[in-house]
Amino acid sequence: MGKKSRVKTQKSGSGANTVVSPKEMMNLISELLQKCSSAAPSAGKEWEEYIQIRSLVEKIRKKQKGLSTVFEGDREDYFPDLMSWAQENGASCDGFTVTNFGTEGYGLRATRDIKAEELFLWIPRKMLMTVESAQNSLLGPLYGQDRIMQAMGNVTLALHLLCERASPSSFWLPYIRSLPQEYDTPLYYQQDDVQLLLGTQAVQDVLSQYKNTARQYAYFYKLVQTHPAASKLPLKDSFTFDDYRWAVSSVMTRQNQIPTEDGSRVTLALIPLWDMCNHTNGLITTGYNLEDDRCECVTLQDYKENEQIYIFYGTRSNAEFVIHNGFFFQDNAHDRVKIKLGVSKSERLYAMKAEVLARAGIPASCVFALHCNEPPISAQLLAFLRVFCMTEEELKDYLLGDGAINKIFTLGNSEFPVSWENEIKLWTFLENRATLLLKTYKTTSEDDRSFLEKPDLSLHSRLAVQLRLAEKQILEKVSASGRDKRLHFQKKLEEGAPLPHFEESDIALLENSDTDAKLPIILRKLEEVEEGDGLQVEEPLLNGEKGGFGTEKSQEVSRDVASVRMGQTQAPELSATRTEDIPKENSA
Repeated sequence: MGKKSRVKTQKSGSGANTVVSPKEMMNLISELLQKCSSAAPSAGKEWEEYIQIRSLVEKIRKKQKGLSTVFEGDREDYFPDLMSWAQENGASCDGFTVTNFGTEGYGLRATRDIKAEELFLWIPRKMLMTVESAQNSLLGPLYGQDRIMQAMGNVTLALHLLCERASPSSFWLPYIRSLPQEYDTPLYYQQDDVQLLLGTQAVQDVLSQYKNTARQYAYFYKLVQTHPAASKLPLKDSFTFDDYRWAVSSVMTRQNQIPTEDGSRVTLALIPLWDMCNHTNGLITTGYNLEDDRCECVTLQDYKENEQIYIFYGTRSNAEFVIHNGFFFQDNAHDRVKIKLGVSKSERLYAMKAEVLARAGIPASCVFALHCNEPPISAQLLAFLRVFCMTEEELKDYLLGDGAINKIFTLGNSEFPVSWENEIKLWTFLENRATLLLKTYKTTSEDDRSFLEKPDLSLHSRLAVQLRLAEKQILEKVSASGRDKRLHFQKKLEEGAPLPHFEESDIALLENSDTDAKLPIILRKLEEVEEGDGLQVEEPLLNGEKGGFGTEKSQEVSRDVASVRMGQTQAPELSATRTEDIPKENSA
């Protein structure tokens, strides 16, 4: 494979500054593990904790300087080897090549005209790095005895990647050599870059990601050094924080779910070559063919020769793109901001409201999303706000009135208001809440736009400010939409317009049309949060009394997996949301 004879690994830098004894390093690692495993800090203290953890990590990194394994040469030097290896192992390599697209990074360029929905890329299972291939590798004995690895497939993939990178005879070496040496995830940000995110809705996820990664590193460093099943692992001789950060980011920006060989369940995998595709708006066009046992991808649209071939990663927010992928997508049709809301237990009508919400399948306290487009709120959030703003008489009507069961179905439907007064209340609340959230930021949208015009702005600073500005733009749209809706329903009330009434025949108009099951609206992606006194509202970190609330549960992987495609192969479609933060483990 071309340049293989001149490819070798080297230790980064010129060697460590000082010789660090194993005992000294283990003491630092133990201190880091203890710090990262302590109780969550009180509200407003998250940044202080982050600085303390980062200080410990930097101390460890300094002592490990020169000990991380890297490859010689530029990344693009290894692309010919990647293509040759893929072709030798049954992947499709005709019709495209790997090309540098400037600010978008490397991607796939069409070498001929390709029609929309044409199958242009397939990768056989044997090329994939999976949890199963990790179990069959040198990691197997340790995997079999460590509950954390067994519970966290993405951590297993990261360690698998490191072990294979250290093996000169690894089957996956052509793939591993083609991966970036560094990433643009927040794990690589300078402290000043992270500080630009203070006050945003996304900052808590950034801080948690760093803390989780540091804790996992400390846990596995100790495990590798002390567990008998790890005695033959190459990590025993050299396992730096920079190594683990690289592996975590490689997995975070690339992992996906595929079916196991028998199709009975899903497993995590890294998919060589396919993971070179960049993102654009569209539909998921990647699936897994169980009959041929391979990952397959068809084109989103027609591509002319020399055009870049894109795929759709899924309905991800820009916070998810920045945190888990390391880029900001300017034209993101699915961008959104999280907002935490809850009914206070101390409220007189709490029991009634909680009961109506429960019948609708909605927790009394949870996290919703404010969207960048119209309507800015989902049916679930509309239902919650309607119940939250109900009077006692309205609550009784939805609990005990005629057709109470069927009325539950109307809560998330904009065509059937509870009352004009209720609509005015909920849109007034939303308008005010968005306006208040905007006031908690330390900068204005105009400040951020000016900041982005600086010619010497680093990439990571630019990503942070772009994300910060995007959040404000969504909140500005929500505030304006709330105002327009409020005025609209005030006019309805003043005109004495008749209120639309739900009839049994209208059930087909509702999102949940299963009249026999009488199932209410179900929130499948909302994260339950602790309930407290007063309305539970998302507040940006350090700009309010409460810490910012992050995105969906980090334990979820490939959240945007498409519905099962029941065709010839009976195989599920793959989500192209290729990343997740490696989740927080329970015992490390």
